[in-house]
Amino acid sequence: MDNDLKTKIENEIKTAKILVYGKGTKSAPRCGFTLETIQFFDELGYPFEVVDVLDDDEKRRALSDMTNWPTLPKVFIDGTFYGDTDILGPMRESGELDKLLADAFKAKV
Repeated sequence: MDNDLKTKIENEIKTAKILVYGKGTKSAPRCGFTLETIQFFDELGYPFEVVDVLDDDEKRRALSDMTNWPTLPKVFIDGTFYGDTDILGPMRESGELDKLLADAFKAKV
């Protein structure tokens, strides 16, 4: 993996408390799973960013290598990779996600 690309990805992850790498943008998702993830975070009410990697094969491969997760979307919360809504949904139901998000945003509350 190119070090410049890795550094760019790491900086993107540090910039947003919630970052979704997906197919399309927040206003124009190009995949049902990305749309589902956007709706999931819209319901939670926390600010989040979406980075479109659909047409960037190199970045998609780099993200898969970094996360050991082959599919999109890929969700990072407070710099940590959590997978997608298949993982986050049960975390929300158990209350674990609420605590995680409260901790991530406590400095902004």
